[in-house]
Amino acid sequence: MTNNHELHVVLGASGALGNAVVQELIVRGKRVRAVNRSGVANLPKGVELVKGDVTNSTSVCQVCQGATVVYHCVNAPYTKWPTLLAPLMEGIITGAASAGANLVYGDNLYMYGPVSGKISPDLPYSATGRKGKTRATIAKTLMEAHQSGKVRAAIARASDFFGPMVLNSMVGEMVFRPALEGKTVDVLGNPDVPHTYTYIKDFAKGLVTLGEHEEALGQIWHIPSAETLTTRQFIELIFQKAEKSPKIRAVPKTIVALLALVNPMLREIQEMLYEFEEPFVVDSSKYEKTFGNQTTSHDRAIGETLAWFRMH
Repeated sequence: MTNNHELHVVLGASGALGNAVVQELIVRGKRVRAVNRSGVANLPKGVELVKGDVTNSTSVCQVCQGATVVYHCVNAPYTKWPTLLAPLMEGIITGAASAGANLVYGDNLYMYGPVSGKISPDLPYSATGRKGKTRATIAKTLMEAHQSGKVRAAIARASDFFGPMVLNSMVGEMVFRPALEGKTVDVLGNPDVPHTYTYIKDFAKGLVTLGEHEEALGQIWHIPSAETLTTRQFIELIFQKAEKSPKIRAVPKTIVALLALVNPMLREIQEMLYEFEEPFVVDSSKYEKTFGNQTTSHDRAIGETLAWFRMH
């Protein structure tokens, strides 16, 4: 276990996940250094805010100085993952290693590719698309750095996010804003198959818990989410909480393919549509057996998310 005098450094503190990790660390009474590109952010009192460039190894080493745990919550524009994510990971490994800090990385599930049955952390990396292969490569890079003794690291994975500050997600602003306004939500894939959705604050709790426990290191952990529903059921809950009548429209695959010809973001999303066409259910039993399960109910998580969207 860590103590509360140790320094926890959050890289990517202005993003939804980084911000949630900062908030969770403060709740647990930790010393926190939040790092972003601008050095400007609205953060809780007592957080040390530092400007840093995670693409520059000298800068990463400087901002990680004195850290006991470093949280890698940095992302890159969706269309630029194949070129940017690998050098980011290399630089962050160097920074954490220079401080002698443990490194906890917030990851997704793309590297597994299409899965039959529950998605468990011991599955092989079978992705064939650009983004899945990129995620597989950087995860392997981190685990190899751990095995070689360069840095001590753990990987936390979760499914599609929702929550405060989560905009560019399948259940981000394209779902919560229309629901608040009583408008139609367009859904990709089959809305009637089960799909695990992860509340961003629950993911943050999981990362911080891994950062507190030495036994987490050298391993991959799937962070628990509230019960898995179908996408339709999940979106209906959002409408219900927003006190609006549900309006959900499945977008045909042919339309997605046509739009992808002119829309770079949709072109990237097309690769991941398999996640929404078949059941996509995450197995977090390994984490639960080791650290327990403190997930937020869908009702409360959706309520908090709607409140954030109303304010912004």
